Amino acid sequence: MKKTIKISMMMVLIFTFLIGIVTPTLASTSINEKLGVPILVLGANLSDAQKEEVRKQLNVKDDDTVEEYTITGEDAATYINGNPDARMFSSAKIVREEEGAGLTINIETPKKITEVTSEMYANALLTAGVENATVDVASPVKVSGHSALTGIYKAYDVQGVELDQERMEVANEELSVATDLAKKDGLSQEKVSELLTEIKKDIAEQNPATKEEVQKIVEDQLANLNISLSEADRQMLIDLFNKMRDLNINFDQVKNQLDDLTNTIKDKVDELGLDEGFWKKVANFFTGFFQALADFFKGLF
Repeated sequence: MKKTIKISMMMVLIFTFLIGIVTPTLASTSINEKLGVPILVLGANLSDAQKEEVRKQLNVKDDDTVEEYTITGEDAATYINGNPDARMFSSAKIVREEEGAGLTINIETPKKITEVTSEMYANALLTAGVENATVDVASPVKVSGHSALTGIYKAYDVQGVELDQERMEVANEELSVATDLAKKDGLSQEKVSELLTEIKKDIAEQNPATKEEVQKIVEDQLANLNISLSEADRQMLIDLFNKMRDLNINFDQVKNQLDDLTNTIKDKVDELGLDEGFWKKVANFFTGFFQALADFFKGLF
């Protein structure tokens, strides 16, 4: 009798544990009839099997609940003055949100998007004029992740939202600068994203009128974040943000989203700062848990 009660109690605990894991994936979604169905943009160089894999990665279970498009090298040439022969693999699902919702970027396949982080996407999209959306990015093969940006622009275009061509091109340049800097020794992707975000916030607050004022903002933030760059890389940043100044991009309009982005980046930096002992303790906990579970069942039978 006692053994039966033990088994029943353990089954209830395991069932509860599994429900906690599975429930989020079973949550129902509804279509916002005001803003339209989500847009799914798939890389043109994906095979049919890979496209189906991406649909699963982006949680597209019914083709009738999304509008689906393909992004090609020609789209890269159209939206960001890119290479028309470029091979496109990274894909995205875009859901437009209500005003004030902010910009949320989820990379569903982080091991396959090798160079662009969610914060880099967010920064570039804010530069391009994309706000209030949830964007999920995925790829079935290892790619840098740059082509997903083209897909996001195309999604807005087909929905009738006109984005400024020059802003899109500068945003693409920003993404390239971010990924280039993140490859430098001593610079993490998070640190680069923090630098770009803080510069934009200073631009919003100071409204620089000259290239010299932009240069001062860039150099001040490099000093504040204790980042050392070569003269060439410093100039690359100054030139990028001076282009943004010439375009009169009003970052003050998205200051709340920039603040949210700053908080997200700092949280990630804090997580990365955890020492190895912490993760060893986590690993030991789960090792002990499953060993105890095995011993329990062994004792029963």
